[in-house]
Amino acid sequence: MNVLEVESVEVRLPSHLNGITHLVIPGGESTAISMLLESSSLDLSIRQYIEDRRPIFGTCAGMILLSKEILGGRSDQIAFGAIDITVQRNGFGRQVESFETRLEVKGVADPMDVAFIRAPVVVRTGDLVEELASVDYVFKEGGSRRVPVVCAQGSTLVSSFHPEVTGETSLHRLFIERF
Repeated sequence: MNVLEVESVEVRLPSHLNGITHLVIPGGESTAISMLLESSSLDLSIRQYIEDRRPIFGTCAGMILLSKEILGGRSDQIAFGAIDITVQRNGFGRQVESFETRLEVKGVADPMDVAFIRAPVVVRTGDLVEELASVDYVFKEGGSRRVPVVCAQGSTLVSSFHPEVTGETSLHRLFIERF
């Protein structure tokens, strides 16, 4: 598949990572993805990919898997620790609380239309994490504050939302050009 003038391939087995320059872990159900990664031994290859400081981008469930700590996940769920953040699974709410918004992202020229679907909330960022975009978040216990929804650290980029749902390609372009 050729998107954004970049050849893309599906990665389902460890051998599929050979020759890959940039890896995207998409949205989906993070605990199911975690189990599939382990059953295929792809988790070990991705750990090595991360240790080699190669570019990796996680959207929604991908953000969860790349985080250092997961709240609300299974105790055996993978947290690769590629980026020093703590995330709350489904922090923006259940499926019925999904929403779309227009978002400005540092490094992207125009605002993006993005979809938050059972999206994780970043509840903590480490000192070396760069926040590229944030939104207002209302806590169930009351109060609100801005929370990061796009973060970067080293060769890792993550987003709470699904850019592919709205057909948005700007964040993927940023990933290709910056990392």
